[in-house]
Amino acid sequence: MEQHELNLCCQAVYSDNYYDFIIDYKGGYPREDTACFQQVSERFDIAYYDSSGIPEMNAQNYPYSIIPKCFALMDQTALEVSGILRLQNPAGLDLLGQGIIVGFLDTGIDYTHPAFRNTDGTTRIAALWDQTAENGNPPEGFVYGAYYDEGMINEALASDEPDAIVPERDENGHGTFLAGAACGGSDPAMDFSGAAPLSQLLVVKCKQAKQYLRDYYFVPDEAECYQENDLMLAMAWLNRMAQRLQKPLIICIGMGSATGSHAGEDAISALCDEIGRLRQRGIVTCAGNEANARHHYFGSGLNENQTDRIEISVGDRVPGFYLECWAAAPEIFRVSVLSPTGERFRGTGAFAGRQSHIFLFEKTTLTVDSVFTGTGLGSQLILLRFSAPYAGIWTLELMPVLAIEGTFHCWLPLTTLMRGEVFFLRPDPDVTILSPGMSTAAVTVGAYQAVGGGVYPDSGRGYSMAGTVKPDVLAPGVQVYGPEPGVGMPGTETDRNISGMEAGGDGTGADLSETETDRDIFGMDTGRYGTRSGTSVSAAVTAGACAQIFQWGILEQNLTWLNSTHLTNILTRGADRDSDRAYPNRVYGYGLLDVYGALDALRITGGGRF
Repeated sequence: MEQHELNLCCQAVYSDNYYDFIIDYKGGYPREDTACFQQVSERFDIAYYDSSGIPEMNAQNYPYSIIPKCFALMDQTALEVSGILRLQNPAGLDLLGQGIIVGFLDTGIDYTHPAFRNTDGTTRIAALWDQTAENGNPPEGFVYGAYYDEGMINEALASDEPDAIVPERDENGHGTFLAGAACGGSDPAMDFSGAAPLSQLLVVKCKQAKQYLRDYYFVPDEAECYQENDLMLAMAWLNRMAQRLQKPLIICIGMGSATGSHAGEDAISALCDEIGRLRQRGIVTCAGNEANARHHYFGSGLNENQTDRIEISVGDRVPGFYLECWAAAPEIFRVSVLSPTGERFRGTGAFAGRQSHIFLFEKTTLTVDSVFTGTGLGSQLILLRFSAPYAGIWTLELMPVLAIEGTFHCWLPLTTLMRGEVFFLRPDPDVTILSPGMSTAAVTVGAYQAVGGGVYPDSGRGYSMAGTVKPDVLAPGVQVYGPEPGVGMPGTETDRNISGMEAGGDGTGADLSETETDRDIFGMDTGRYGTRSGTSVSAAVTAGACAQIFQWGILEQNLTWLNSTHLTNILTRGADRDSDRAYPNRVYGYGLLDVYGALDALRITGGGRF
């Protein structure tokens, strides 16, 4: 690609006048002529099209699967109960993640934090890609963002003005915290260590979603929202960098999306399977924090003469929302909608395509798309979009056209990507694990509280719509201790709570909250620490544990062929299980993370040598 074409392509990546599409060659959707595209893998490309010359964005004009979904963040007893400290101990196996790379696609990283430096002050970050930098020098093979290698980061650390050399900052702190929980360096003075404190890091700071996509999904302007295609490109870069460095790689994904069939057929889940099955590659992803959101409905046992009435409560000042109802082949359904004042939209036929209706008294516009999608299950999707919904109880009536088991699922979007309160009156907390948590190759992790052992109540529950057992394990994810961006990072909570004065005066930061609930910030100006809760935190702890297993298996020549599927099997076999509970189950998966027990199980079964 010539420089002029590269510049135009870079503009297309950031411009709201271009649609982004995920091209899946396995799915039979070829890329039409366009000057701007980026390769993710042999299966996937990302293409950018001038929106002025093509039809508007909706599920009738374009295959559902090529429209990027919106993702949001899923924000030392933890190491002890997980068996991680026993493997770090020199008297044990001395597994600290040496020789392993852990990659993050998140909000960036505070690269100046001591948790990410060697004892001589140099960086442990092998490279950093800032997707948000519109005028930077992108990494090789990509057309946007800014690339900083290890030498540039070290130069910045030695400078009085590091921002002049590496201007990347983690304004949110989520990425810094996850990187620290997984592989932050030991800091005895602050009583902190990550799970794999000697591993290297690769970091992608992901850019926010374009406005046209936020509008399509009714995402509030203030919400942190990321596009599926940018996350896929981040994964591709992490994989290529690990190939260049010739080192094993664990990818930690602390984001999720409630959009899709929850069967592992979406593009990013397929990419997790593709990369995760490669030799010396591991994928760890979070289960999500939506179990108690009341955003899932399950119907079953219907025949062609029955109707299921699904009641949805819509609060005041909700500008719009969408929901998806899915049925696996050969089931087929049609839908009608009853408004709060009693007006009825008579509904779609099974193959009706797109229909729109304006409710007279409510002044609410409803658009319904009925499509068949997916390359595996061939599921039916009924996508409903409510613009300016009237507050009250809306009722969907789902009627089978062809019923075998009469089974379907409906999902509302992530809580953090909606404005106002919308929920099902008869919700089901199961099948609430987020994408890409249904990936069969990925290690999918829910959260529990290390002190007391209680399950984190919001932790996503399985199984998948296709019946795949997820989550795989639970790991500590409540009030976990980790690094926060340093003082002076604009827009971060650390600026507003240096000694507790703006957090109730007690130094606990009790009134501070982000996407992931509890967040306390304390410590010194040079490397601050705090606590966070959420399944992304439990995924980060597990990613560090996986780096320990990779060190033992690959670097120490015990099991050199390890990949993500093998990691899942090792962790589930060695998980800590309660004798009074049946496994697997929808809440606990196969049990609690115990990486020491996982390696001990290999010794018992003869699966490895010590």
